[in-house]
Amino acid sequence: MTLHVVLASGGADAAALADRLREADAEVRRVEPAEVRGALAGADVLAVDAGRRTLTPGVVAACDRFGVRIVALCDGVADRRLAEMFGVTAVDAADAVHEILAPRARTVPVPPRGRVIAVWGPHGAPGRTTMAIEVAGELARDGRRVGLVDADTHAPSLAMLAGLPDEGPGFAAACRAAERGALTVAELERISLPLGDVCVLTGINRPGRWPELTATRVDEALRRGRAWVDDLVVDLAAPLERDEEIVSDLDGPRRNAATLAALAAADVVIAVVAADPVGVARFVRAYPDLRATAGAAPIHVVVNKTRSSTLGIDARTQMRRTLARYTGVAECWFIPWDPKAADAAVLQAQPVGRVAPRSALCSAVRRFVGEAIEPPPSARPAAARTRANARADVAVDDSGGRTRTRRAVRGAA
Repeated sequence: MTLHVVLASGGADAAALADRLREADAEVRRVEPAEVRGALAGADVLAVDAGRRTLTPGVVAACDRFGVRIVALCDGVADRRLAEMFGVTAVDAADAVHEILAPRARTVPVPPRGRVIAVWGPHGAPGRTTMAIEVAGELARDGRRVGLVDADTHAPSLAMLAGLPDEGPGFAAACRAAERGALTVAELERISLPLGDVCVLTGINRPGRWPELTATRVDEALRRGRAWVDDLVVDLAAPLERDEEIVSDLDGPRRNAATLAALAAADVVIAVVAADPVGVARFVRAYPDLRATAGAAPIHVVVNKTRSSTLGIDARTQMRRTLARYTGVAECWFIPWDPKAADAAVLQAQPVGRVAPRSALCSAVRRFVGEAIEPPPSARPAAARTRANARADVAVDDSGGRTRTRRAVRGAA
């Protein structure tokens, strides 16, 4: 039986790869990345460059609909990380022929691998902990298993904001178990605390306990956490400095190690900036260090507490221009200043999504998650898709005052 291969690659070895496949009696059709979806009918395998412009959620979803196996042609660590995020086979160009020609029966399913979503913001309380709580809650609404971790080694506050006891710091316990090789899914379930549908690993109850969160421990705990939940949202401290590495060459504990390790391991980074002159200045100065630490992981910038009283008329346009000019960030999302909803959540020690689900703040977070964070439909459980479709016609109020459906909000991206 002839194997039908669609090859969407602009690499220098693409022509040679096509010739080698034809020599093996495969039928090869070379297409441009923009033509991939139209070429999938009747195809058995799609060999595509693992770039963010070629291996997209839309392409993966289309391949799932047509039953087409994806082989991602990778050129570096960043490409492999992207392929792993989508759960597709990642190969080097030299090994592509063997993998493409492998019979479907020999294809080994990629084990589930949860995402690590790091939430970071500069000094000055831009709202990163609130954002972490709300993003985790919103992801859990679609039926995905979500974990929430407080890895802040300077000012942990997640447990207090969520109304959870902090006598036994869950993440520190997870880190110690990870170092011993004893951190299993069952152990994570045991030490976590429920916050609605979200499983929470609370932080250290005294900042002086930061030496317990070493880089090795944090990295291993997050790696084990990927097998525990679909999405692991991690709340981080602001400092990104590596001062200890400068003043000493000894391998000792470093207070910022947890933040640096989590950012390096993250699949997605949410960067929170406060919508005021001081918050913007701090973010602009820290952004290069954030970009260097996060590596190839995408960074989604959220402008929190947006209001004209601190930035003047047309605050959003001013923020877009400032971020584009000084950081190169071309796209950002805005969370409005909503003190009534935020204060109600603090008073009741509950997420805003539970206390004020129809507030402007909650609607803006819902829109951000739907556009930037939520996985493609093919990666979501069937039951979750059913619930999401049932909610698609529920009207939500975006931050601009217009009422649109959830489906319309996502389509506006």
